[in-house]
Amino acid sequence: MRPFPEIIDPRSAEKKELNAFDLFWIDKIRDKRDLILVYFTFRLIGIFIPLAILLFLPLPKLIWAVLAIFYTWMNVFRYKSRFTLMMHITSHRPWFKTEYNYLNKFLPWILGPFMGQSPEAYFSHHIGMHHLEANLEDDDSSTMNYQRDSKADFARYLLGFLFFGVFRLTAYFNKKNRPKLRNNAIIGEALFFFGCIALSFINLPATLVVFIIPFITTRVTMMLGNWSQHSFVDADDPANEYKSAITIINHKFNSRCWNDGYHISHHIKPALHWTEHPSHLMDNKQEYADNGALVFEGIEFGGIWFKLMKKDYEGLASHVVNINGMYKSDEEVIAIMKERTKKIAPRGITMDSIRSQNKAA
Repeated sequence: MRPFPEIIDPRSAEKKELNAFDLFWIDKIRDKRDLILVYFTFRLIGIFIPLAILLFLPLPKLIWAVLAIFYTWMNVFRYKSRFTLMMHITSHRPWFKTEYNYLNKFLPWILGPFMGQSPEAYFSHHIGMHHLEANLEDDDSSTMNYQRDSKADFARYLLGFLFFGVFRLTAYFNKKNRPKLRNNAIIGEALFFFGCIALSFINLPATLVVFIIPFITTRVTMMLGNWSQHSFVDADDPANEYKSAITIINHKFNSRCWNDGYHISHHIKPALHWTEHPSHLMDNKQEYADNGALVFEGIEFGGIWFKLMKKDYEGLASHVVNINGMYKSDEEVIAIMKERTKKIAPRGITMDSIRSQNKAA
């Protein structure tokens, strides 16, 4: 284990000297700290839209192959996580002011398909279901019903989402009587798939590179991330965000991906600005300790997933931050992690049941 360190994750995103371009966009966005997202969006537009157009042109095979490899590397390995997590934070905190609300549609509807996101599906799933159900049994992406250090269970979890996710999401919205979110997800998913089919008749290789490969890899990485974020769940208190999610600190992932490692505070305060998550941890250390929260330093979600698949609990323990001396030894935190990765049998633990109990009390 590690003592609580100095946190080096970003806590500021404001630009000191503003130019005319900055002032133009600051007038339209809700929080000037998000100006950095404007610059990042224009970077993606400048990279992927021209490349996509080139890939659909009748280029010499060697030039096309080089461009296809470059597009895939840039999309899948360099910018995928950053874009997806920009979608994440702008879904929770609408990016543009009400009078410019149409600009909030640019990421999911225009740029999103190039980055592996079908329009509206992410918002409907993540905001309209996952956060409302908090990884409990009504959450279609819940990890509770799986052994979270099992390769076989992860494969079952991933394949179920890839092949049946949209159908299960539709069933969830039908059950909860939320037709708008259901229809948005279905329309966005259908338009994406029909668009890919139509483009395949024009240029199948280009459609595979530009849209289909990014789509598949995005869905895989999202479920790998959600699995890692909710791998350690206390069966006796699964609705406790401190005991059902984890936080990672002091890793370049947070600097690149808008502090996405702070998943505990994100579930506690979903609308908290991404620059404020380190302060939430600093200001509430004792509450984290009292609830036995798992905070990891120097490792990101992919590394946690990899160590879980190897059942390398000693390696995981070496990254655990021992907040205020909450754990007595590595052996203790290893035992806790092993207990929290066990499959939790269904027993009607849903947010609806918790709300009913609270109302009755």
